Amino acid sequence: MNAHFKLIPEAFVLSDAGTKAAVLGDLAQCFARAYGFAAPDVLEALEEREKLGSTGFGRGVAIPHARLAGINRPVAAVLKLSAPVDFEAADGMPVELAFGLISPENAGVAHLHALAAVSRLVRDEVTNRMLIEATDTEALIASLTNASDRDVA
Repeated sequence: MNAHFKLIPEAFVLSDAGTKAAVLGDLAQCFARAYGFAAPDVLEALEEREKLGSTGFGRGVAIPHARLAGINRPVAAVLKLSAPVDFEAADGMPVELAFGLISPENAGVAHLHALAAVSRLVRDEVTNRMLIEATDTEALIASLTNASDRDVA
């Protein structure tokens, strides 16, 4: 779906997580189901990154991200939250969408390019609105497909 990261249909999930910790846990489970990662490893990496500062991007979106050994390219997962969750975002707004990103341990520039691509996607007004308003995984997938068709990322 994007040249900078892999995102497969199985990596789109509707979540009832009510806390930041639960969001990170659901993302770890999503990465495990979709890409075969060990959920505890993903959760530990996401939590370690979060300790450095909130990945609450703003405008209702968080972009939890981390690096893991044993993968060869950045992969993503998308959680649409059933209710807003406080993520200590820069704008103070709760998040309704968590766009997770896991990159190879030594990804360096590739990780930064993937983060920039995600940032462009969720910063786009039309894409952001469509993702936040999505009511099912099909709508989430369609929103990102439409963004790709409009060459947002």
